[in-house]
Amino acid sequence: MSNASHPGGFDYLTAFSRNLGWTTEWEQQALRARTVAIAGVGGVGGSHLLTLARMGVGGFHIADFDRFDLVNMNRQAGARIDTLGQPKVEVLAAMARQINPTLRLTTFAEGVTEDNLDRFLTGCDLFVDGLDFFVLRLRAAVFARCAQLGIPALTAAPIGMGTGFLAFLPGKMTFEQYFRIQGHDEPEQYLRFLMGMAPAGLHRTYLVDPTRVDLAGHRGPSTAAACELCAGIVATQALKLLVGRGDVPHAPEHLHFDAYRGLLARTRLPWGNAGPLQRTKLAIARRIYRRMAARAVAPMPAASSDPIRSILDLARWTPSGDNEQPWRFELAGADTVRIHLSPPDPANPYEYRSGEPILLAGGMLLESLRIAASTLDHAMEWSAEPGGPPWRLRVRLWPDPDVALSSLAAALPLRSVARGRLGTEALTPLQTARLTEALGPDLAITWHQSRAERWRLGRLGMLATDIRLRARETFAVHRRIVDFLHPRSPTGIPVGSLGLDRATALLMRWAMRDWQRMHRLNRIAGTWGAALQMDLRPALASAAFFVIRPSQLPSRDVDAHRLLGFGERLQRFWLTATAMGLGVQPALATVIFADHGVRGTRFTDEPKLALRAGELAARFDQALGDATHVLFMGRIGAMAPRLPGPRSVRRLLEELILKPGDR
Repeated sequence: MSNASHPGGFDYLTAFSRNLGWTTEWEQQALRARTVAIAGVGGVGGSHLLTLARMGVGGFHIADFDRFDLVNMNRQAGARIDTLGQPKVEVLAAMARQINPTLRLTTFAEGVTEDNLDRFLTGCDLFVDGLDFFVLRLRAAVFARCAQLGIPALTAAPIGMGTGFLAFLPGKMTFEQYFRIQGHDEPEQYLRFLMGMAPAGLHRTYLVDPTRVDLAGHRGPSTAAACELCAGIVATQALKLLVGRGDVPHAPEHLHFDAYRGLLARTRLPWGNAGPLQRTKLAIARRIYRRMAARAVAPMPAASSDPIRSILDLARWTPSGDNEQPWRFELAGADTVRIHLSPPDPANPYEYRSGEPILLAGGMLLESLRIAASTLDHAMEWSAEPGGPPWRLRVRLWPDPDVALSSLAAALPLRSVARGRLGTEALTPLQTARLTEALGPDLAITWHQSRAERWRLGRLGMLATDIRLRARETFAVHRRIVDFLHPRSPTGIPVGSLGLDRATALLMRWAMRDWQRMHRLNRIAGTWGAALQMDLRPALASAAFFVIRPSQLPSRDVDAHRLLGFGERLQRFWLTATAMGLGVQPALATVIFADHGVRGTRFTDEPKLALRAGELAARFDQALGDATHVLFMGRIGAMAPRLPGPRSVRRLLEELILKPGDR
């Protein structure tokens, strides 16, 4: 081949001269003469193409019918903002030519099909599999045709943060003999392909959220690290095949390298998936994946092209008491949203401070909207609806290139109520300073960090829980908000997140079927078992309690507008904690029932509860001061790494947007 320089200044030998030493000059020229077929150039396929091009391979047939989408950003070499919506095969062809403009490159924009399979493979020395995991029927057809034509075929699956590698060589074990997928339904084929690509299962120990695996829904987690590892191992074995140097491990031999665990497993399955040990593994895997399928989360809805809806969709993760979500959105124009807050019931004698928690939650929502708007370069301002009650707010959102992305934006969907164990290590001065700063000058915070203080506040929480479990007035609320069916509840609190052991949770489910059962259970067994698990144990398993009050006026004397402003600051406080890796659990029941004690609220069926509430108020005042001045309190501590568990989620955005007939 000529070594003449390319008109653009490109020279092959110079460009790939740094390969020499690991390759000979003869081998480098041999690579230049070879042609590799790659089916799929999205995730692993795109990395295969670019890596082999940098190895100096001179010819490619590449096939892909798909276009780049936003969900490809986490792993696909060609996915960039400027390539969104563009054909993958065209983008990767251009990227490869930027590496070697002399490439012999044939593109198949329709992808690989049964009609063009022979043309795709004609003149190729090697086939490299870059097809999507879920494209099994076509993958099997390509490997079968390679076996018939005597073309070596390589596949490397990105698995977790590692790669499983298989080579199918002419005259050796075939793809079907190894995987045994023919005659099985689609879910079983997927399972067999996965178990054949990862028989050692090195990845399973760090799959932190199994709900993201949904074979039936054609969804699974992926990483760029794994795609690059796939490209590295395939390029290495491709070099050996293309220049005839050394042995390549081939089926039934399998390699699985896991970079996360630093392990290499080299397995041999003489009968492929038909072997007795592999059949046993498949039987176990079927049960595991059936359970995973039952818990699989719904796919994320497609991002809206409307920035206002996108902002609302992120802001809906705002916290609210008992996950009530006391707001609805009215799209009132191109840049205007009316927020309809649920007003309190003036006839309800148990309504806490005339709806103060709703106004605080409304303020939290406003701050969430401001932060969410920054993710789309939008500014935000709000005002009370002219001439209307404080339960109607007007929000304006408009493009503003000068708006900086809020550092708290990533914390919006991550923030949740931390009801489990938290770190007991004391907060650092830097942490308390940042949290205090987030509250601003109008709110004051006191910290209670010693074990004795946490014990005392845990006991106060137990007394509040005793009152609310015995009060008939709260029974209907508990029945409505405690969700015994959904581990990710869109409208309530999953029972699994309350910190109760299984026996107590089952007993509570039985008792909540009607008030008489609950009343009888309270009289016989008491409430201390539940209170111990939900209040005292978490209090001790935390770093501190905090209490937040207005700096000047008691909260009951603060007008609605200032309460909304306080809510904004409370949301910044909570999001700042989340961004620092701290979990927060509000302890508002303690404040609420202490406040009832101050006001002398009477409870039906249990006259003694008024005395208990009075006792709670007195003990609260002794430990923390007057409960009527407290806006917010809770416990805080470092979040320990743990598997995702039950949590309150939110209603879908469309459920929160008012329709014309709802107004």
